[in-house]
Amino acid sequence: PTMWAAGPADGGRALAVRVDRTQGERTIEGLDGAIVWSSGLAIGATLLVGAFAVTRVTRRLHATARVARRISAGDLDARVGDLRAQHPTRPQDEVASVASALDSMASSLQGKLLAEQRFTADVAHELRTPLTGLHAAAELLPPGRPTELVRDRVAALRTLTEDLLEISRLDSGRERLELDAEPLGELARRVVRGSGTGTRVDVVRDARVETDRRRLERVLGNLVANAHRHGRAPVVLTVDGPVITVRDHGDGYPGYLLAHGPQRFRTESGVKGHGLGLTIALGQAEVLGARLEFANPPDGGALATLTLPRQP
Repeated sequence: PTMWAAGPADGGRALAVRVDRTQGERTIEGLDGAIVWSSGLAIGATLLVGAFAVTRVTRRLHATARVARRISAGDLDARVGDLRAQHPTRPQDEVASVASALDSMASSLQGKLLAEQRFTADVAHELRTPLTGLHAAAELLPPGRPTELVRDRVAALRTLTEDLLEISRLDSGRERLELDAEPLGELARRVVRGSGTGTRVDVVRDARVETDRRRLERVLGNLVANAHRHGRAPVVLTVDGPVITVRDHGDGYPGYLLAHGPQRFRTESGVKGHGLGLTIALGQAEVLGARLEFANPPDGGALATLTLPRQP
């Protein structure tokens, strides 16, 4: 690192100057090193601050997504509760806006569902008294075809009212179990005998479980009745330990039911019924702590699988 400068001088001589650049080179090298280290520190600090900020945002987004999944699964009490959204004086960002909108939507949806449940329960209670009087009056009519038609329609109205009352009780979430040890094979045969249908009962492996007999009979009775009403024979009820299946050989369950489960007052066009039987079966199964699943087997028909909880 040396600089030379030369030029002609008097007498045919040359004048040369030599400047040592070692110190300047060292200064430049030191400056380069300082720039590299300071750049590395600045980049590292920026990455740490950015990672911290991004982690906070993604954590809030993940929390919002978890709450959204809980709401879609039916937990309408779930809320995000974002601190920025709860304090309007704090600076708002996009995540707080999304969380606030989700909480507002959940509250509105919960209010509408509660209003619908109260309306259903109130209507069912109000209809119960006049239907009881109407049923008593129908029993006093003289025998004949018109009387049979009136009694049939009154019975249908009473059944619908009782189903609505049962759904309102299930919606309230205050149902209590009355547990007792029950042999599933005998219980399944009793349900089939009470239904008066030609359902075949196959007991592959019997089991004695501790459950609420009335609720379990209600679930199986509704599944068997639905299979005969909307499917085709043969209808087979199979007991394999704590797993009970009801299989028919009709056209299978509709697509919306397989995707979203039973929905009250929603049926396929041209199909009789109100969609309450399977809705009640699913609600009673949840009270029992059991899992009720619906499927269409590859070889046709409809298959309902009830898996009872594990026994101690």
